[in-house]
Amino acid sequence: MSSQVVGGFQIVEQIGKGGMAIVYKAYDPSVDRFVALKMLGQQYSTDSEFRARFNIEARAIAMLEHIHILPIHAYGEQDGNLYLVMRYMPHGSLADRMASHPQMPLPDVLHYARQIAAALDYAHSRGVLHRDLKPENILLDAGNNCYLADFGLAQLMSTNLRITGNYIVGTPVYMSPEQCMGVRELGPGVDQYALGVLMFEMITGHIPFDHENVLALIQMHVRDVPPPLRQFRPDVPDPAEAAVLQALTKRPEERHASCSALVDAFEQGISPRGLSRLSSGNVPQKLRSRIENALSQVQFEDDDPPPRDRA
Repeated sequence: MSSQVVGGFQIVEQIGKGGMAIVYKAYDPSVDRFVALKMLGQQYSTDSEFRARFNIEARAIAMLEHIHILPIHAYGEQDGNLYLVMRYMPHGSLADRMASHPQMPLPDVLHYARQIAAALDYAHSRGVLHRDLKPENILLDAGNNCYLADFGLAQLMSTNLRITGNYIVGTPVYMSPEQCMGVRELGPGVDQYALGVLMFEMITGHIPFDHENVLALIQMHVRDVPPPLRQFRPDVPDPAEAAVLQALTKRPEERHASCSALVDAFEQGISPRGLSRLSSGNVPQKLRSRIENALSQVQFEDDDPPPRDRA
């Protein structure tokens, strides 16, 4: 397909493939730039449900203008195939970052979680649930900033548009208990739960629930209590662990008030003394790790003033 032109965009190469679509790197001659072109697979072109999902994704992204949400440049149909044109992101995904850093420094977890939470809360404020948050759907730029992508399972809350049918709606590892149980009236808590799973994974290098059988995994989300983070990483402060585990409670009303509230609680938990200021973009990783380790061994009394910043 490398020589095909779709909607005026010259296909260069295939760069990704999901359950319902193929993503290509393409060239936009009108503005001399590369883009990502996502096309519904031909085997689904006559499937009304899959076409509806693709239409929902286009509508959802078009509604959202946020610094940490991947923007859409164009949307159309050619020869019966639907396509989306988005910003081209050549620097990989959060999944790539997690593969090379199984247990991230806590300030790095905060850095990513803060941006993802901001994007999700913004989408929720516009009546859109993502419902498929996972590391592969979080793309990174050259500055290590996050862009939330792939709204293929989005739900438009304001119009009650949803696509379920006989398909599992979501990725089982990150699905909330209410998704697993097939609850129809979902809320922002589904995305917060997925963010909690993602933070658990970034911190520990493990997912809270895992099973080779999908149905058994779904039952674990509904029934089982997640393990303590400190079981895998003893240096995690108790308040930070509690913040993440609250996002993983079975009842949505017992989770945090928002995704950003989850991140606020985690930030306070990892360092009420300012450790979180060591953002990944400002401090070299080796130095940041040394400072983090040193601070973790310091005990402050409640009435002791914090150390003064030195020029």
